[in-house]
Amino acid sequence: MFGLKSVYFYLIACQITLVKFFRKIYFSSKNYNKSLESKIPKQVYYNPNPFLLSIITSYSGPPFKISEINPNNFWLEDKKKNTEQMHNFFWLSLIDRKTDHTKVKKIIYIWMIKNSKYKKKIWETSTLSERVISWILNLDIILNNSTFDFKKNFLNCIITQTNHLKKNIKFEKDVTKKIEILTAIILTGVVFKEYEENFHIGIKELEILIKDFFDDDGFPLSRNPNDLIFFSRYLLFCKEIIKDSQKYVPEFLENIIEKILNCIDYIKTPNDQMPLFNGSTSLSLGQIQKYLNDFKSDNKNSKIGGLFRIKHKKSFLLIDTGRPPQKKFSKSYQSGPLSFEYFLDGMKIITNSGFGNHISKKAGLLSRLTACQSTLTINETSITKFEKNEMINKVFGASIKNSFKSFDFSSKNESSLIGCSASNNGYGKNFGCTHKREIYMDKDNNCLKGIDHIFKTKDGYPIRYAFRFHINPELSAVKTMSGNSALIQISKNKSLLFSVNDEHLEVEKSIFFGEKKIIDSYCITISGNLVNKNKIFNWEIRKNI
Repeated sequence: MFGLKSVYFYLIACQITLVKFFRKIYFSSKNYNKSLESKIPKQVYYNPNPFLLSIITSYSGPPFKISEINPNNFWLEDKKKNTEQMHNFFWLSLIDRKTDHTKVKKIIYIWMIKNSKYKKKIWETSTLSERVISWILNLDIILNNSTFDFKKNFLNCIITQTNHLKKNIKFEKDVTKKIEILTAIILTGVVFKEYEENFHIGIKELEILIKDFFDDDGFPLSRNPNDLIFFSRYLLFCKEIIKDSQKYVPEFLENIIEKILNCIDYIKTPNDQMPLFNGSTSLSLGQIQKYLNDFKSDNKNSKIGGLFRIKHKKSFLLIDTGRPPQKKFSKSYQSGPLSFEYFLDGMKIITNSGFGNHISKKAGLLSRLTACQSTLTINETSITKFEKNEMINKVFGASIKNSFKSFDFSSKNESSLIGCSASNNGYGKNFGCTHKREIYMDKDNNCLKGIDHIFKTKDGYPIRYAFRFHINPELSAVKTMSGNSALIQISKNKSLLFSVNDEHLEVEKSIFFGEKKIIDSYCITISGNLVNKNKIFNWEIRKNI
């Protein structure tokens, strides 16, 4: 049953969908395509370094062997199953620039004949922005020794597509797509003197976007670590382009890049990947690594983006002590307050399940549930509720429907212990429970210790609790004879002992969403029933001797 708030969002979603429908009809009209026409640049005033494209490219398909392809067959229907990857032209970074340029021109020429006017899929915001960027970064091979007519049509095609972006940027709500749009607009303003205004427009809008989407530390308000990598790529790309063109790099751009790199440095895992919280996958640092190598971090923050880091010798831990993001930034949020990821000797031991949206919509929704995170679940209910209405989801994404408070955070760094204490009231409204988690590294005994509290505020209200500790899918786990411990097998001769005081645990089958496909894994679960009393759980992970 819809609540008043849901009805409101449903009506707004219907309105936006209707507007989008009529706009797309208008986009296909002669009048709209005519409105995109403007003066054609007379020449290229700055040729960007084509190798800068490697900062943002993420093309994962096989190398494009243009020499083996007939350009006339390149755009055949049977090849269009990879529409985005083909039409964004990021594959230009994979060609042989010395031998393939002639065929590239032919491929682009055919593309312009078929697609120079608006087409829904091919002119999709992200694909179009990437195409403009890729074309401009490869101007040297595309325009060199080209005919006057080809140059004229090609440059005109870039400008008409950019004009489409400028006309529609105010309608784009997805911040990742918006940074792509702004990058394309800025780039045209740098390369074509007649469109220098695009540079100033793009920079102004970029500054607004950064103020709206990042907190004071430079962490995205989505709380998604993968957004750090995505934005760092595009912002670094913009900076390098501006520097290379001998323009002044705006101070706000320098500042946000420094802050983002500091955030990445703080949360990056020992295997140089992003941790699995709030919509992230097992994403490597890639091209960003070289910028981090030159970056000197102070990391004076006690926590960043709601994530608290604990480091001691070869142990590394991140715990989520933050609250959910605002609804408009929550479409990838995973309901895992006080969940954590733990590394020992560079190997991940305890993990969250990762975001499954890249696998399927169903996997994406499943991976967002509290049970898929290494934290407390009550009555097998997710702390955060997600929007299920298809119309609302289509417009706003599967955003969250409720929030909760995080409070009582404190850190500790003593001679023998380093860690923190944090709590949340996510289960307070429905089940009258508060969850507090203390987690420490024991410096003397080189082990991880946890204390979980369930505080009941509603007596007589029965609950079923389950603490889950998801195991890295590369490892296995088996319950011991004692019933209150489990062995986590790292290698043939190396294992860790997970134990809990006065409680029984189970080793259950689980699934992992953080890679390109769903992977089977194990999960250590402490579960039981609680009626009137508060309860404390003491557990630890140590090397098995």
